This record gives sequence, C-alpha cells and structure tokens, in this order.
Amino acid sequence: MIIKNGNVFCDDGHFEIKDILVDDGRITDNINSAKADGIEIDANRKYVIPGLVDIHSHGAVGHDFCDADSEGLRDILKYEKSCGITSYCPTSMTLSKEMLLEIFKSATEIQPSPELSHIAGINMEGPFIADSKKGAQNGKYISKPDVEMFEEIFKASGNLIKLVTLAPEVEGSKKFIEKLHDKVTISVGHTDANYDESTAAFTAGANHVTHLCNAMPPFHHRDPGVYGAAADNEDVFVELISDGIHIHPAMIRSIFKLFGSNRICLISDSMEATGMPDGDYELGKQHVIKKGFHATLEDGTLAGSATNLFDCMRRAIEFGIKPEDAIKAASVTPAKSIGIYPEVGSLKVGAKADVLILDENFNLEKVL
Repeated sequence: MIIKNGNVFCDDGHFEIKDILVDDGRITDNINSAKADGIEIDANRKYVIPGLVDIHSHGAVGHDFCDADSEGLRDILKYEKSCGITSYCPTSMTLSKEMLLEIFKSATEIQPSPELSHIAGINMEGPFIADSKKGAQNGKYISKPDVEMFEEIFKASGNLIKLVTLAPEVEGSKKFIEKLHDKVTISVGHTDANYDESTAAFTAGANHVTHLCNAMPPFHHRDPGVYGAAADNEDVFVELISDGIHIHPAMIRSIFKLFGSNRICLISDSMEATGMPDGDYELGKQHVIKKGFHATLEDGTLAGSATNLFDCMRRAIEFGIKPEDAIKAASVTPAKSIGIYPEVGSLKVGAKADVLILDENFNLEKVL
C-alpha cells in the first residue's frame, strides 16, 4: 500500500508532506514492495498520524475490563479501534487477587484481529494504593504492595502487565519498586505522598505518575508533592486526562508548558459509559451515574471519564495545546512510557503501520 500526499506527523513533532509506504503491515522504505498489491490512497494533504495509544482505560460501550468477560473486552477493543486508538491497555481496579487473576485471564483469550485495537499490555491500577486517596476505587480491597502477589498475577497474565500503580508512602512500596522496576513500569498514584516520599520512589525506580493532579495532594507552594517531584525528575512520565472535566483547561496548558509533550501521556481513563447514553453503569463493581461527559459515584466522586482518547486529544487542541504536541502525547509518548516505541506510536520505517487520516479540523476520517 502507498498512502500518497499526506501531511505526515513526524516523531520529533513536525508535519511533512510525503508518502508513506506499507508492506506486510509495516512501514517500509522499499517502493517496489509497497507497490506490490497496487493499493494507493491519496491523503490529499490531510493529516496523517500514528494510531493512538491509550495506556489507561477501564472500558467503553457498556463493558468494563473488570467484568472478566473476553467477549465484552472484544467489544471495547472494536470500539477503540473505530475511534483511532489502535493500541490499548485495558486497566483494572482495586480488587482481590482472585478477581484480578480472572480479569487478566480474559485479556489472554483475545486473538489479534484487524477489527480490534491491539492489546499493548495491562494496566494494573491498584490494589497497592492509599485509602485516603482511593477516589473511585473500592477501599475494601486495598492492600500493601506485595512483590510475591504481583509476581503470581504477572505470570498468570502471560506477562502482559505493563503498568502498576502504587502509593509510595505505604509500607512495602520501596521494596516493591526496587524489586520490580526492571520488569514493569511503576506509577505513583492514588497517594497522599509528599515531595520527599515521591522523590524517593522515583529515585528507587518508579518513573510514571497515574493521572497527574487527580487522586493526589494539590501542587502547593510549600509542599509540591507528587507533582513537584515529577517535575524535578526528568525521566518521569505523567498521565493527563484532558477531557476538560478532571483538569481545568488552564491547568492542562500549564502542565504542557512545564512537562512538555515528551513527558506527557494523554489518557482517557474511560469507563463503560463511554460511547453510551446517560444512565447507570459500573466501574470496578461500583455504581456510576453518567450525565453528559461526567461519570461519578453516587457521592459525586469522579469515576473515570466518559471520553475516549481521540476526543481527549481533540479537546487538548481546542484548549490551546499545539496539535503536534497533543498528537505526540497521545501516540509517541505513551508508547515510550511502556517500552513499545518505536514499533508502536511511530510512522518510522519498521513500525507497525497503524495509521490515521484526519481532516483539517482533526476529525477522524480513516483508520488503517
């Protein structure tokens, strides 16, 4: 296949008018192999970008990853692919070990298919979190960071777990980070940690922050907390929910100025109400009410989002983030944060040919 005359996004953050050559599902520089099947698509100078990578999403279209239902997960992956999210990390909640084992088993039962988003890994959000910042997580199942428990779940998942969240102030977190940071990306989140506790976690090997600003102390001038520690540690990636509900647009602009698109991973944190009408839903076995793009527990606590990653990326652009920065934060950077770049999140030679074509207003026209 040849995708001709596209305004192609390059990984360093600029656009260039050029052709993309594809052979056997990969970007190639061999014009003869790309011509072999005779397929040519004229992008007509529209935007051509990598497929998006959502590393933090609990569900969509009436299904929750925590349902432990492989057919439901297939429906989620089909929806995500249709929205331009070609790589996806189904994300669990704070539940028991037995429940997590069953949930993660469902991900191993998915066979790759052209109609589905690719499972890039599993995001294990909990149960190693702080009760004081549990947010929409179920406090009943919170536990201390446990290396042996994680190893058992990791093995049972087929080594699919790419991310795990913990609160660094909780007993056992230092040992967990030191033992496992070479095996899995460790993310600081759902935490009351101060600046020093957060810095110690990053020094020990954690290099990620779960939905920056949410479920953690605010960025305070006398105690900058997780936010300040992450800003000071340039190897740390931060997740950002840019739906305009979890974080004010002015704060989104400030975070991009401070961290830059090289360190920001746009995420959806979407739950099963995404792509569905208003009504009653669940997140991690808890009752959620969806009204518009708001999804809350009965007590009003935000419970994930009802927005997919493509729409979060477009909203970031609407809030004043440069398109090239928003695109990078939704593709290149999240792929880097879980170690799958440049095979994923890139249009470089050798990368998977996951390609989106967008119109001049950044509306999705085609998923290849």
